[in-house]
Amino acid sequence: MVKSQFRSYTNNQIVLFPQRIDKDIAQDDPVRILNKLIDGLKLGDLYKLYSPNGRHSYHPKMMLKVVLYAYMNNIYSCRRIEALLKRDVHFIWLAGYEQPDFITINRFRNRVKTEIDKIFTQIILVLAEKGLISLDVEYIDGTKIESKANKYTFVWRKSVEKNRAKLLKKIETLLAQVDDAIAQDNETEQENVEITPAMLTDMTEKLKKSLEEAPESDDNNERKQEIKERKKQIKELEKHRDKLQEYDDHLTNMGDRNSYSKTDTDATFIHMKEDAMRNGQTKPGYNLQISTENQFITDFALYSNPTDTLTMPSFLSSFKSRYGHFAKTAVADSGYGSQENYQFMDVNDITAYVKYNYFHKEQRKRYTPNPFHPDNLYYNKEKDYYVCPMGQHMERIYTTKEISASGFVSYNPVYKAQRCEECPLRGSCFKGKGDRTIEVNHELQQYKKKARELLTSEEGVKQRGRRCIEPEAVFGQIKSNKAYKRFRHFGKDKVFMDFAFFAIAFNIEKLCKKASLEDLKAFIDTFFSSFLAVLFAIWLPKRNFQTIG
Repeated sequence: MVKSQFRSYTNNQIVLFPQRIDKDIAQDDPVRILNKLIDGLKLGDLYKLYSPNGRHSYHPKMMLKVVLYAYMNNIYSCRRIEALLKRDVHFIWLAGYEQPDFITINRFRNRVKTEIDKIFTQIILVLAEKGLISLDVEYIDGTKIESKANKYTFVWRKSVEKNRAKLLKKIETLLAQVDDAIAQDNETEQENVEITPAMLTDMTEKLKKSLEEAPESDDNNERKQEIKERKKQIKELEKHRDKLQEYDDHLTNMGDRNSYSKTDTDATFIHMKEDAMRNGQTKPGYNLQISTENQFITDFALYSNPTDTLTMPSFLSSFKSRYGHFAKTAVADSGYGSQENYQFMDVNDITAYVKYNYFHKEQRKRYTPNPFHPDNLYYNKEKDYYVCPMGQHMERIYTTKEISASGFVSYNPVYKAQRCEECPLRGSCFKGKGDRTIEVNHELQQYKKKARELLTSEEGVKQRGRRCIEPEAVFGQIKSNKAYKRFRHFGKDKVFMDFAFFAIAFNIEKLCKKASLEDLKAFIDTFFSSFLAVLFAIWLPKRNFQTIG
């Protein structure tokens, strides 16, 4: 019988691993690209965050590499990073066999939460130097990402204001019951003045002092009843004061928003696309805005307001603060098409391929314009009047002033017809009483006309098609491939820090894929060129032979 032969196996030998730990790491592995890229960055500001005194800290460059490599591999837990530093050859080589614990890793992330944004900018500038991006165009879009806070930690503005008004009435009733002289004097002094917690605290102290200084009474029962009643009033006043302070704190934390979370005061309750119950339930979250180019994240920002319209001016300014200039071109969907945004881009010489509402409807083949819509009525600019389909002049009667949530002011003239009583088109034109009035924003109409010309041009069609595969594809990769569907920190500053790490890792991973694709393309080109050379070498002599024959 032939005996089977096996390779020797001894797992407790003295020298088990090779002399170089990176022997089994491929030369084109993403970990090597990450290591080389971080080594080329300027991290002087990062080193300044550490004190020269005390125990030596882990090298920040090593910590940065480890955290970024973890994010590149969909690992966001500090405990998992700690475990991989002991058993994964890529992490062991990248860290130089250093083994910081999860607390140290988490402290490092929190320490660099203000500097990580600068590192992100450095990475983008490196990509621009390599020619992967131009920083001349921004493909902008936004998405809602859920906060770490629980969905039942909501605080609503309407509820707070309603309960606060009821509480103030209770306080006024209680103050009216206080027949003490000091309380009466205080009440007359504070007449027509808003009640505040500080005012109630001062009043409570005076009531306590008056209770202590009150003269003795011959009737002990009457004295006891008076003291008991006064203490009850003081207790209720203190209770109302604390509740009023709570409501004021809610309104302060809320700011201009309509809601916020108790555990994450920066998060706002907004509708999410991921609605498992399909009941329109709101959840605490942030409005994440990104700009991309060649599917690299070139800029990002977090907003508390759920609508994208109000975010564009500040987001475009964020791009300028990073790179020192505005992008030459901005491409976005109809959620950003407002007068304020068009005007901002026009003033800053940004070519705006930004849709407006009803743009897609206008592009349909079966679309028929409504002849009674104000945009389709004839307008005499010199004499400033509109002409209705029946030929009647609509003169300007006054101008309205509108102020948006961001403070932008727009003026809209209102035009009114003269005789609509017996008009045969009245039922189709409008259904209100009296003569028809229309409100028109001339400036917005001009911006829409310019946007329509840009969007329907050859370059506009190209940019519209490109936008669908830029931020939309990145959001798909973020949520599906990278499993980044929910933030893992409380507070806007920490959430911003976490996504900055993620954006850097995302861009580096994209760089690695681009490099591998370029190598594959070069290989294919070389293969086909050599294949064609062989083909011609075989085919050409036959062709010559046939020709001679």
